[in-house]
Amino acid sequence: MMAMLLHVGVLITAFLSSHVEGKRDPVLYCGACRALVDELLYEIRKVNPKKTVDVGSFRISPDGTQEQNKVPLAKSELYLTEVLEEICEKMNDYGLYVDPTTREKSYKRFAPRDNEGIGSVDFQNFQFNPEESNSLKYACERVIEEHEDEVLSVITKESDNLADKLCTEETGLCKEFLRSEL
Repeated sequence: MMAMLLHVGVLITAFLSSHVEGKRDPVLYCGACRALVDELLYEIRKVNPKKTVDVGSFRISPDGTQEQNKVPLAKSELYLTEVLEEICEKMNDYGLYVDPTTREKSYKRFAPRDNEGIGSVDFQNFQFNPEESNSLKYACERVIEEHEDEVLSVITKESDNLADKLCTEETGLCKEFLRSEL
């Protein structure tokens, strides 16, 4: 009898755990999405804009021509996919920032990039916690895993406000942080 109750308990637990999704921290996932866009744009700016790659079909049509287009390397799916594979490692350069006036939390970059000085980073308002850094990296990986098509689509199109477009409109990860302007 006890073994049967134990077996039923394990089955119920397994069933419930497969149908229950934990609540995501909206600040964490919105911050991961915005940091992802920030890092992608930085990597794109480093690429020579004159470099292009051929995209399209490599098949030869009956008339002997190929349908290929040249696109900027930085906006090619191949390049962006390579960048996405390593981008979440850079989440260690971000920390949880608490605005001293509004007490609003967000993730901001605190570490300087190549050839950048530390500048006027206000370390006093950052909350440094190794677990937060790992959580941001994990959230970044989840954003890429779940929204890779949207990331590639938004980044390859020329657009202003890419972070808002991707993180609010396309994925909905920052929809809780929309403010109505008067």
